[in-house]
Amino acid sequence: MLIKEYRVTLPLTVEEYQVAQLFSVAEASKNNTGGGEGIEVLKNEPFTNVPLLGGKYNSGQYTYKIYHLASKVPTFIRYLAPKGSLEIHEEAWNAYPYCKTVITNPGYMKENFVICIESLHLPDKGDKENVHELPPEKLKQRDVVPIDIANDPVHSHDYKEDEDPTKFKSKKTGRGPLVGPNWKNSVQPVMTCYKLVYAEFKWFGLQNKVEQFIHKSERRLFTNFHRQVFCWIDRWHGLTMDDIRAIEDKTKEELEQLRTKGEVRGMKADAE
Repeated sequence: MLIKEYRVTLPLTVEEYQVAQLFSVAEASKNNTGGGEGIEVLKNEPFTNVPLLGGKYNSGQYTYKIYHLASKVPTFIRYLAPKGSLEIHEEAWNAYPYCKTVITNPGYMKENFVICIESLHLPDKGDKENVHELPPEKLKQRDVVPIDIANDPVHSHDYKEDEDPTKFKSKKTGRGPLVGPNWKNSVQPVMTCYKLVYAEFKWFGLQNKVEQFIHKSERRLFTNFHRQVFCWIDRWHGLTMDDIRAIEDKTKEELEQLRTKGEVRGMKADAE
């Protein structure tokens, strides 16, 4: 099992990010749905009495989604997996500022495939050592991966000029552009998403290759998503949580319509 902790620093407050993340998830879902593929929302409802991070958090919003994503997995997996088996199930317990997401493939891989993402959002520059309270043996396995939304390279297929933090300036807040290697030391406000990712894929001969691919995909996803979160600030800034729930309800209906028509959209897997 590979364990990596991705740290994404943003020029936002922790409170702003709660709205920003949910708005951007809704928008990104639409951008990745079409042509028979995409995201199906089965549940989006409050939860209570689920102890998270050692019982520090136990209530929030629960979502259950199915990702229909044949074009999003590596070619060698598409060749090996039976038709119709490339459905990924995602359960998430959002007890903000903590969130736990579990991704599985119950129809085919069952307990042999799991990705667990634990996210904690804190008002700092990403310099805390063990926010997820890992025991010493897990801490030794963990690899810390900082993500710089302004300076890290992005895939040529993913780049959009209006989603480039080095060129974007917010009309509502005056924030941006994010320039130079040390921009996070000069911005106010500032916060960091600490995203601990466990990836496990038990398939003889493929385990290491697929787990490496999963982490490569997660880093690409986190980079692209958080570039959008910042560059979409003028679209979400000022929205309330009631606004967000209304947007999510509308998005669920749109996804149902989008998934069955048009062309496949969104981030494809890299060529193998």
